[in-house]
Amino acid sequence: MSRLIKSAARKAGKPPGTLDFIGKKKQEKTKIHMIDYTKTKITENEVKRVEECYPMMKRPTTTWINVSGIHDVETIEKLGKSFNLHSLVLEDILNTNQRPKAEDFDRYMFIVMKMIKWKGDSGELDIEQVSLVVGKGFVISFQEKEGDVFDPIRQRIKKKGSRFRKMGNDYLAYALVDAVVDNYFSVLESIGEKIEEMEEELVGRPDPKILNEIHKLKRELIYLRKSVWPLREVIGSIQRTDSGLFGKASQMYLRDVYDHTIQVIDTIETFRDMVSGMLDMYLSSVSNRMNEVMKVLTIFASIFIPLTFVAGIYGMNFTHMPELDWEWGYPMVWIVIILMSATMLTFFRRRGWI
Repeated sequence: MSRLIKSAARKAGKPPGTLDFIGKKKQEKTKIHMIDYTKTKITENEVKRVEECYPMMKRPTTTWINVSGIHDVETIEKLGKSFNLHSLVLEDILNTNQRPKAEDFDRYMFIVMKMIKWKGDSGELDIEQVSLVVGKGFVISFQEKEGDVFDPIRQRIKKKGSRFRKMGNDYLAYALVDAVVDNYFSVLESIGEKIEEMEEELVGRPDPKILNEIHKLKRELIYLRKSVWPLREVIGSIQRTDSGLFGKASQMYLRDVYDHTIQVIDTIETFRDMVSGMLDMYLSSVSNRMNEVMKVLTIFASIFIPLTFVAGIYGMNFTHMPELDWEWGYPMVWIVIILMSATMLTFFRRRGWI
């Protein structure tokens, strides 16, 4: 449960808007990457100082500022002051345990999402918080570390004549949200393959190790649902905004993202049901194996009970037992034992018990 509920004890007693980083530091140095473009021109560079972003606010261009590594409170605070962001927004950016949401501040919109990757070697989810600030002429994205799902967007921006170069910052914001949502399908595809492998293993050889994998996968699906489920509300809030930050053209694309979000949620629910069914399948397989073992043991016991009875009779050591002095007594006992065993085995086979 530590991944579901992270302690925020450090902020207890502090006033709202206090800037403290909550989460795990995922890279040493905070890096700022900026892309500024129009229909005919594009500029891309690494920003060494936050002050280099100030002139971008006054240019009639579309600016994308991507911040990797949000543990540097001072850098986030400077960037927030330069773009006149509310202290509560900065507080939420620094809190990596934030629930996905969208808030409209008239001049800009603040969006929080979860970017998810599937680590196939460990069978766990790598969940990273991504925050977007969408204003007039600019989009600022905040990530916990370098490496994301936005590289195709960067390549399309660099391509001359692309739709990105013709549209504004609202289309850029839509594309970032869409890239995060589309990546969920890749994660779900990997999880689906994992479920198929586990089902085949369950049917063929239900091993106790598979039970741990089932519980682990079930836990990961809970984390995934927690990260994705609120996104439906986020897209709905963006569509209903009256701030004018998203034009009619972008609204059409957002409806498509909303449909994708519903598909992702439905798939997650389906996978949760399948994993729960796998747990029942494992318990049934173990129970069936136990029943098979008990059936074999019962058959052996049923065969040896009458044989033990015969052996017990001739092991009582009475003085006057006629068969003890009979020349063929010993072979006859063996014949009786063999006939009884064969008769019982034949009876069990005809009844379909073995």
